[in-house]
Amino acid sequence: MKFSRLATLIILGASFVSGLRAENYPSRSDMLWVTNPDHAEWLYETGDSARISIELYRYGIPASEMTVGYTIGPDMLAADSQGSITLDRNGRAELNIGTMDKPGFRDLRLEAVVDGHKFSHHVKVGFSPEKLKPFVKEPSDFAAFWKKAVAEDKKYPLTYTSEPVEKYTTDKMSCQLVRLQLNDEGRAMYGYLFIPKGGGKYPAVLTPPGAGVKTIKDPMAHRYYGEGGMIRLEIEIHGLHPELSEAEFAAERKVKGDYLKFGMENPDDYYMKDVYLGCRRFLDLLTSLPEWDGKNLFTQGGSQGGALAITTAMLDERVNGCVANHPALSDMTGYLGDKTGGYPHHFRKDPATATPDKIRTLEYYDVVNFARHLQCPVRMTWGFNDNTCPPTTSYEVFNVISTPKDALLTPINEHWTTVQTEKGHYEWIKKHCR
Repeated sequence: MKFSRLATLIILGASFVSGLRAENYPSRSDMLWVTNPDHAEWLYETGDSARISIELYRYGIPASEMTVGYTIGPDMLAADSQGSITLDRNGRAELNIGTMDKPGFRDLRLEAVVDGHKFSHHVKVGFSPEKLKPFVKEPSDFAAFWKKAVAEDKKYPLTYTSEPVEKYTTDKMSCQLVRLQLNDEGRAMYGYLFIPKGGGKYPAVLTPPGAGVKTIKDPMAHRYYGEGGMIRLEIEIHGLHPELSEAEFAAERKVKGDYLKFGMENPDDYYMKDVYLGCRRFLDLLTSLPEWDGKNLFTQGGSQGGALAITTAMLDERVNGCVANHPALSDMTGYLGDKTGGYPHHFRKDPATATPDKIRTLEYYDVVNFARHLQCPVRMTWGFNDNTCPPTTSYEVFNVISTPKDALLTPINEHWTTVQTEKGHYEWIKKHCR
């Protein structure tokens, strides 16, 4: 199947949020926007013009003859045109948002003012995005850097504690809270480990977290893994007990909130080095379990978790399948190339802060460079309207993967996935078990 013709899933209802919360269809609003590109899959060839039909409803009634302001520009970059249109008596209008002469996304941003309140919406469409290429460079010693890091990390013995968690234990699966010690410096990570009951041997899935300093959110949301016959380990990355109070997490955020910038001047000092290696170390824990089937090992996550799913799969050849929603940490230096960059959007506001040392460090941690070296099948999904992890960077990750790969494109999605999409990941993993 041609990549640009992959089926799309248009979702207007409730969502399962992955990573940072961002939804373009709020569940309670007086106003409803409906925007439809004139290409059903929201994909165009470079040089084509894209036309967008716009509808606006208030309480479900057409917003007759309302004025709507708009700006248009490339994905996450400044607008290159702006203006206003007046909806007709049926609350509708159509706008030609132009074209692109190189692969990328164009974003139509809309705003209406009703009784002094602003209501906004946006829609992005792609122009030959299957041809997008990342800006980030791969260091000549990238593979050697990580091979050495993993080898040194393996010298530290697998060290962890575990305790039963009754509130997450069911008649079909047990739950343990594990604390993995990463090194002699005190770095650690926690995770909820779910193991099917029944005394069999099972595939194992590692699930890293989305961005932030926070608890392991709603571990039972994916209970169908453990109850369906898969070991699942949902982790955090900061060494914070998931049962801490919100006040305690708030205090930690004051200290660790900018962790994606810590040590950026040197690749060996970067905060995420222990994180990348720690996620791989969790695979050692999973494969040491007597319940593991000895052959099936997967990584799966969204946003920062999607990034860590990819980096972990690349760092350990035992992984035989990777699932990633809108991966963060991808083409992070992109804004220096006059294009969008990935979360956490380093240098977007002030490119002058991009010193050679910081650029060099990020090259060793960029998900694009890990994706190039993947050896296992991959499933990815992303939405075009995502401003947290822009579609530009998700395409760039997908485009460089050389192993068998599947993409579920959900154009209308911002930074969220549905329960159905998440269960689709589970089905994909089941199909890829050896």
